[in-house]
Amino acid sequence: MNHDDGKTLDPHARQLLALARRAGHPPLQALTPEKARAAYAASWEPMQSPGGEVASVQDITIDGPGGALALRVYRGKGVDPRAMVPCLLYLHGGGWVIGNLESHDRLCRRLANVANLCVVAVDYRLAPEHPFPAALDDGAAALNWVFEHAAELVVDANALGVGGDSAGGNLAASLALLARDGLLPALAYQVLIYPALDLTAASASYQSEMADLPLSAQTMHYFIGHYLPNAKDRLDWRASPLLAHNLAGVAPALVMTVAHDPLCDEGRAYAQRLDAAGVRVTALHFNDHMHGLLGQGRMVPAADVIGDFVFRTVGYELYRAAARRADSP
Repeated sequence: MNHDDGKTLDPHARQLLALARRAGHPPLQALTPEKARAAYAASWEPMQSPGGEVASVQDITIDGPGGALALRVYRGKGVDPRAMVPCLLYLHGGGWVIGNLESHDRLCRRLANVANLCVVAVDYRLAPEHPFPAALDDGAAALNWVFEHAAELVVDANALGVGGDSAGGNLAASLALLARDGLLPALAYQVLIYPALDLTAASASYQSEMADLPLSAQTMHYFIGHYLPNAKDRLDWRASPLLAHNLAGVAPALVMTVAHDPLCDEGRAYAQRLDAAGVRVTALHFNDHMHGLLGQGRMVPAADVIGDFVFRTVGYELYRAAARRADSP
């Protein structure tokens, strides 16, 4: 549930909102996609904590469904280059319209280091130039490629996960459902960070929100309109995983939600449905934070503490999956 008065907001988050108000930047939905991308890029350095040095980072290009598809492969600083480690495919946030490999480079470095594994980030195609299902198709192609090239990546093909924040969480949830159905390689874990899961935008948290949030209902409508110009596509479970008929058998999950976010209710509802379907799920909810929290570390110190917990959990779960597979006959 969102809180209109903001009293529950973390004090640093409240300061961040006040700074944003004083800066007076136009909301993203008032901008063209090109200008929104530039505005978003200008925020990374002042907002995001440094990612740190990793053992290795490599940019590669694979054949994607729409042509060349760029991936960035990270190995955490504690990872032996010869060690077969778990791997998480990471899909960046940005409403399917903004964001790229650079927007989430710091987050992916931190994730690789804290979880002590390999992270593969996907530079999927963006809307409105490439509407649904282009981004999802690119994510699926990337997951297939990682599975097929596990040996050369020195990763454990039996300990693969998917993750993402916001729009990336939407893509990760859909990939996990496709994997459950045998249409993609089997997954050991999924991490959904303040994910978008119902693109019909029907939940109560779209109606009850504070002013000046970094992600407002209006911004979400702008993103959804670009990604899904055909409104009936919003009812497709690949676009709106919360509308999937059955969640049983999907990979274990961590679902993180924040109250000051139009996406709050759908994330919490998804975690509850996973629980009801007998899926192991960690439902992590913060009533005092805003959308985009893990990218606010320079301004909101709690962001890195929370991020480290999420990343440690991912590492623990993927290493546990790898050990289980190794022990099975």
